[in-house]
Amino acid sequence: MTQNLTEMLSSRMPTWGTIGKPITNARSSQEVLRQAGLDFKVAQQSLYTDGRLVEGFKVNVREDNKKVLGIVSNRYQVCQNEEVYNFIENLFQEGVKFESGGVLNGGKRCWLLAKLPNRYMINSEQVDPYICFCTSHDGSLSLSVFMTPIRIVCSNTINLALRDASRSWSSKHVGDMQYKLHEANQTLNSADNYMNKLMREIENLRKIKLADTQVISLIQNQLAPYPANATAIQKKNIDSIREDMLTRYFEFPDLKPLPKNGYRFVSAISDHATHASPLRATANYQENLFMRTLEGNPLIDKSYEIIKAIA
Repeated sequence: MTQNLTEMLSSRMPTWGTIGKPITNARSSQEVLRQAGLDFKVAQQSLYTDGRLVEGFKVNVREDNKKVLGIVSNRYQVCQNEEVYNFIENLFQEGVKFESGGVLNGGKRCWLLAKLPNRYMINSEQVDPYICFCTSHDGSLSLSVFMTPIRIVCSNTINLALRDASRSWSSKHVGDMQYKLHEANQTLNSADNYMNKLMREIENLRKIKLADTQVISLIQNQLAPYPANATAIQKKNIDSIREDMLTRYFEFPDLKPLPKNGYRFVSAISDHATHASPLRATANYQENLFMRTLEGNPLIDKSYEIIKAIA
């Protein structure tokens, strides 16, 4: 086993668990931004090199700590956080609860995470729908909304790439009050559509039965194969990854009672992808994992495609 089973279980929390600030009892967008540490402004400054003005570009800088957030073209218009997130106020009356938020890379990206009021059940297992609003001040991202449903029993994300329902979409930054209401309604409608389609797809995954030998083969040959001419160290690292995946599928108490099927397999790989200790931890590992999970973790997506191919 890659680590003690108790330690593996105790380390599980949502990918945003260690990088954000909690939001409690906020009833306005201004209060949400203040609690999340997003109540700062961004200014644009001229760009110089060797004392000479660089034409066609500006530097985006946080006004509170003077941190450089990005170099952008002169055409780039700064949209302050209070402008980006002003439409979320219209979500409160629908029962949406903002739970956490923060910055990535010092403020280059800003995010807010909210829990939707609806609950979804897979047999007796609860799945809560979360959405994350993410934008950037370095020109890399418009205001984007990401679905990130969580299996409550284990804090696993199961935002599968469905063919007929998008797990992410873009939203405009500004607009009048009528447009803000439209954006809020569009967000809720898109989220509800995704969750309904996801629940149906999970039921399809539950119908795909898997033998133990199949699970071992899929992990060894498709999810964690040895590369050509693998070194001893590479093989050791891959063996550790394989063992972690298999332990989660066969031994974890929240998965062990489930039938041996495609849903259990994808859930085990999601557990590994979002909770396993990295072979090499970097300073920004948790932030990078968070964004990778929001945008669609390639390993989770691959496990889902593998199981669909079996059906």
